[in-house]
Amino acid sequence: MTKRIKQIALVFMLGFLTTACGTWNQPKSQTTEELISKAVRTLDEFHANPELEKFNGELLNAHAVVILPTVIKAGFFAGGEGGNGVLLKRQSTNSWGYPTFLSMGAASFGLQIGLQDTSIILIARNAGALEALLKHQGKIGADAGATLWTEGIGLEAAVTSNLGADLVAFANSSAGGYVGASLEGAVLITRHDLNEAFYGEGAEPRSIVAGQYQNPKADILRRALAKNQ
Repeated sequence: MTKRIKQIALVFMLGFLTTACGTWNQPKSQTTEELISKAVRTLDEFHANPELEKFNGELLNAHAVVILPTVIKAGFFAGGEGGNGVLLKRQSTNSWGYPTFLSMGAASFGLQIGLQDTSIILIARNAGALEALLKHQGKIGADAGATLWTEGIGLEAAVTSNLGADLVAFANSSAGGYVGASLEGAVLITRHDLNEAFYGEGAEPRSIVAGQYQNPKADILRRALAKNQ
């Protein structure tokens, strides 16, 4: 690799790391509240975007949802992506449970260059898809027992049939351009530190999803999900 290529690669990766890690030093409680606020804004943006018209229909029938307000992708031949988010399960037709916090990450290699800020919402269509997200702290998609369909602005082409997919991923790219690998193979990792900062010691994803923990600071997000049902 030439010196010039190394310099460009370093710029991209430093930009990625700076953006992705910018909240590491702030209190965890502040991070959780900011994530909830950003998730509400992300929902509003997806609802209002005519290029994501299928999103509203999928959300109406969703079993659960993962909202990742800011996923930063960066790379020059070797790349990465990452961002924090929340997972919520539907309780009834017009009611949603409380969020469990998580992070998404992926590393990829091949022909790719760019820096991109993308919001991603994953729709879990059934209980099996939710179980795959909770049980497999690993790859999104078929390797975790749930087939994936992706569509949206700035996200790579679908990897399976929409009708048979367990998970549907919608993306809205707000800045930059990127050519690279699919969302298939990305990982969702539980943020135990954020869960405990928001709910208290011992808060685990399954217990949160089951309704054993509550925090009124999440109600703004729960109402935002319910208002369009």
